[in-house]
Amino acid sequence: MNGDIEQIGAFRKKFYQAYVVLITDRLTPEASKVYLNSGINDTVSLNITTARLRQKIDIINKRQELLYAHNRKKKDVRHFILPQWKRCFDILFSGAALIFLSPVFLLIAIAIRMESKGPVIYKSKRVGTNYTIFNFLKFRSMYTDADKKLKDLAGQNQYQPEGTPEIAKDFSMEELGGLMFGDDGVIDNGGMLVSDDFIIPEEEFISRQNALDESPFIKIEKDPRVTKVGRVLRKYSLDELPQLVNILKGDMSVVGNRPLPLYEAERLTNDESIERFMAPAGLTGLWQVEKRGDAGKLSAKERKELDLKYGREFSFFLDMKILFKTLTAFVQKGDV
Repeated sequence: MNGDIEQIGAFRKKFYQAYVVLITDRLTPEASKVYLNSGINDTVSLNITTARLRQKIDIINKRQELLYAHNRKKKDVRHFILPQWKRCFDILFSGAALIFLSPVFLLIAIAIRMESKGPVIYKSKRVGTNYTIFNFLKFRSMYTDADKKLKDLAGQNQYQPEGTPEIAKDFSMEELGGLMFGDDGVIDNGGMLVSDDFIIPEEEFISRQNALDESPFIKIEKDPRVTKVGRVLRKYSLDELPQLVNILKGDMSVVGNRPLPLYEAERLTNDESIERFMAPAGLTGLWQVEKRGDAGKLSAKERKELDLKYGREFSFFLDMKILFKTLTAFVQKGDV
């Protein structure tokens, strides 16, 4: 048995992808375990019939074909690799900017702490290149409970198309009965969806979700969650400065598509939208400079198209053009 184990081990090293079947007398459970650990994939009895052996070989061949197809499919999955020239530029730019702007960082930190309680730096989970999730850094420009108020402000979303249904609400028992049952007391088509936060007719929920899919981005004009210092920071884009640390770490680039919050990214998972994540994520990008002259107004469709365009066409010269336009448009009238 020891000699067999050595030969099997040597064979396995030379033909590591082969499917090895041992034809042998009946083995004890202990012996079977030893052979399997040595590299045997399966064992069959010496008394196996020809028909049974052919059937087993067919199964093994089918298994190998499926494994090959699966491994090939895994290799075909797109994965964006940042060009070296872009990474070198990111390191040089962010490193120099952090040193040069360090006094500005200090003054902003003092102003934030003097106005309201809470951390100076706000961290949020964002989705960047290849759907990678990372801690996105900004100077805190809102009150500390801002995220809890987002649902209440959804109706003020700049990207929300007209006619979008309201956020799901609670229904009284009388309203619920009227929605679920017709005049004859029979349950209407569809049904009710029950959540910890709401009860809503299924048709209304589907309608609302379709509207959200059309408008995955969220931006609220004159956001009441923003502090006074925060408004100044946002007007001059100073709240974005901590992202220089993200750039230095390699989470994102100077120029690229904006990393999205999780609730926005989860709505962009179809084949076309995936392209925006197969490109660099960045501090500034094509749609920011293309639309700055239009008071920052931008439809969700236009923003998607510009993100996709950058992903397909980005280059060193396009990045320099975007960066130059960003610097010249640094001072803006409205919220950023």
